[in-house]
Amino acid sequence: MSPSAPSFIRDAHASTVHLPSGAWTTVLDCLCAHFATIDRGQWLDRIARGRVLDGQGMPVTPHTPYREGLRIHYYREVADEPPIPFTETVLHVDEHLVVADKPHFLPVTPAGGFVEQTLLRRLIRRLGNPELVPLHRIDRLTAGLVLFSANRDSRAAYQALFREHRIDKRYEALAPALSAFEFPLLRRSRIVTGEPFFRMQEVDGEPNSKTRIESIERSGDIWRYALHPVTGRKHQLRLHMAALGAPIVGDALYPALAEKADDDYQHPLKLLAHSLAFVDPLSGEPRRFESRLSL
Repeated sequence: MSPSAPSFIRDAHASTVHLPSGAWTTVLDCLCAHFATIDRGQWLDRIARGRVLDGQGMPVTPHTPYREGLRIHYYREVADEPPIPFTETVLHVDEHLVVADKPHFLPVTPAGGFVEQTLLRRLIRRLGNPELVPLHRIDRLTAGLVLFSANRDSRAAYQALFREHRIDKRYEALAPALSAFEFPLLRRSRIVTGEPFFRMQEVDGEPNSKTRIESIERSGDIWRYALHPVTGRKHQLRLHMAALGAPIVGDALYPALAEKADDDYQHPLKLLAHSLAFVDPLSGEPRRFESRLSL
């Protein structure tokens, strides 16, 4: 990388696009066509601020020639991004790992209308470490523990914990009583993308998801459950509980899609990533982290 390149290109969280085939004259022309929802004025503004770079980390200009396959780095930006009025808690920092307690409503990584108001961007600014990469994800509406790799040299060892199911993840949820079932209960099903695209659904076929469910507090019509996802499919816990007839309190996706509305900060989804336990792949020592949040 050129030593004169802007420092933010060293941040692994810049977005990257390889320019597709076409008859454009400049990189700017290609970007405008490829990202139809971003107007030319926005791209010119980003370029003027040095927020669009080539593969060597050098600023793109409005006249940079187009070339098929050219790698371009840029940061997603959202105008008038609303602040999320909740603060994360950093529970642990060392050379290799950062553990944070994420509040409800805060995304882990940039998506949709959120870029700066994400756990990742907040932690990068707070800790001054642009090398941070989340080792797993939890939904924006779910609160609780998220592990980040803080060192690219050891990242693969910790990523393997999740890929090889060598980490014990425990969630807690509030949901309607399941009096007819014996616990612990094992839910296995095949989960695929549903309609609309951001919802998942269960279908017939070989199971690709597994959750162990325990009843840990029975009081009235709403019980407290411990959920242990053996696999990590999108919306797995929410879908499994809804399929059993006990949708998690505050769930606007399952079993039925509610009308789109602004976030209701007074009524969050009652799902918490409560604890994570594993044998450290570097030291061989057992490690356990527990959320300080509660439902």
